[in-house]
Amino acid sequence: MCNLYTMRKSMAEVAAHFGVKVPTYSNAPEEAYPGTPGTVVREDAGERVMQSMTWGFPLRLKGMSPTAKPKPINNIADLRKGMWIGLARKPQWRCLIPLTAFAEAEGPKGAKTRTWFNVKDEPIFAAAGVWRISDEWGPVYSMVMTDCNEAIRPVHDRMPVLLMPDEYEAWLRGDFDTAIAFQQRCFPDELIEMTRTDEFWVKRKPAV
Repeated sequence: MCNLYTMRKSMAEVAAHFGVKVPTYSNAPEEAYPGTPGTVVREDAGERVMQSMTWGFPLRLKGMSPTAKPKPINNIADLRKGMWIGLARKPQWRCLIPLTAFAEAEGPKGAKTRTWFNVKDEPIFAAAGVWRISDEWGPVYSMVMTDCNEAIRPVHDRMPVLLMPDEYEAWLRGDFDTAIAFQQRCFPDELIEMTRTDEFWVKRKPAV
């Protein structure tokens, strides 16, 4: 599952890629983690808009204190189940998640490092997402996942549903069967580039 991705381009570059106006304000950092802000592109009154939202649908587990922070559900395993199907059936609740790369943890427990993946020749690309308005955090979104392709299999058995520019419209406006077809397809191996690093998955605080 994906718990870290980056957007290392300016808001102007992202807006130009998706054909939207540059937002007047965004609090999304370069690295997105579950429960933190990220940027999405969605449709509003027939036009694409770019908006900052929290990555993850808030979920309160049984037995949690009323004052405890909800758990962010930031990945969607199956659009046909649970809390997702009602939203996925309606195109107005689908969104594009702009990113420059996504990461998976690799290595032994306690010393896992970040392995990054990006789409070849695409400085900016998109993952499929679903969004809604929550009582706890306002606008929130979650990333749709699918079975990995062979390029990612050495690191993880799942990957985001990645979309090429000519597929954005189909995800945002297509019917439910179209959305499910995106989740069931295998993204081409040759379009994935992998970069292994020695950067720790959990950033360690410098020694004092």
